[in-house]
Amino acid sequence: MKILGIETSCDDTSAAVLEDGKVLSSKVSTQMEHIKFGGIIPEIASRAHQRNILTVIDTALEEANTTLDDIEAVAVTYGPGLIGPLLVGVNTAKAIAYSKKIPLIPVNHIEGHIYANFIDHPDLAPPFVVLVVSGGHTELIHVENYYSYKLIGKTRDDAAGECLDKVSKMMGLGFPGGKIIDEMAAKGEVGFHKFPRAMRNSFDFSFSGLKTAVKVFLENNDPVYLKENINNVAASFLDAVVDSLSTKLIKAAKETGVKTISIAGGVSANRMLRNVLTKKAKKNGLKVCFPSPKYCTDNAAMIAMAGYKKFISEKRHTERESGDDIFFDLSLDAIPNLRLVD
Repeated sequence: MKILGIETSCDDTSAAVLEDGKVLSSKVSTQMEHIKFGGIIPEIASRAHQRNILTVIDTALEEANTTLDDIEAVAVTYGPGLIGPLLVGVNTAKAIAYSKKIPLIPVNHIEGHIYANFIDHPDLAPPFVVLVVSGGHTELIHVENYYSYKLIGKTRDDAAGECLDKVSKMMGLGFPGGKIIDEMAAKGEVGFHKFPRAMRNSFDFSFSGLKTAVKVFLENNDPVYLKENINNVAASFLDAVVDSLSTKLIKAAKETGVKTISIAGGVSANRMLRNVLTKKAKKNGLKVCFPSPKYCTDNAAMIAMAGYKKFISEKRHTERESGDDIFFDLSLDAIPNLRLVD
């Protein structure tokens, strides 16, 4: 079967086509309008999605050598995210599903990030523990079974990606900060300065204190000295973030008894995080799965994958219950009222 995925939860307008779980196309239009503001402006994002979405869908279909007549279901992000951007994606998906009389599959954005790992690791199977880490989320989740999750820990304040963006701004490095700090940290020394790690005895995270510690460090040191050591500061700061994330993920794996760990979300593309987790996983006898960098940030391929897995799972269940191998439908009322979901 072929499934169309649509993702518009923040500032990336994305569409993808999957056939039997394999990506035929994945197109992302990243909005550059927000760079001068140092962050995402929801109203600007909504209008950009409206301008871009049909073109992005058409491009994804063309690259997959597919038309809407070939699509058998539409999967779309319904939350969490920015309400305006989400409405653009959901209404577009509803229109396509209604006009083509095909199922509409709502996908939680966090669930989509988790299922990005299945694109490059088709043999991945629960149970495993995943660290979802991005600009808006930092959560440790025990994937007990398909579509069965248990929240182990989450941030009490800033998400890790948000902290990266804010510290990058403090350091005058620009936006988005994650990629910039990743590149600079690769040229610096992690032992240059010891920044704090919060909540060591908990599965929850806190990055507001780390952010404040960087601010104080920058204020208390000579600008010339800081400029000369900017890469070292970036490396030391990133080391504190990665240490907190990786230590808790390994600890969660031991606590739950799983043998596989994974990461997901925009920050999962970070090279230091991947290197540290690879070493720690090997040391602790764990298998670690990483999504391809192109599937770490917001994209519709992960939404389509989550929708595809949900589709075939529900179809099999319905066949067992009804004895009818064609009885399956997700009503257009599947998203009656758009709301943000934790």
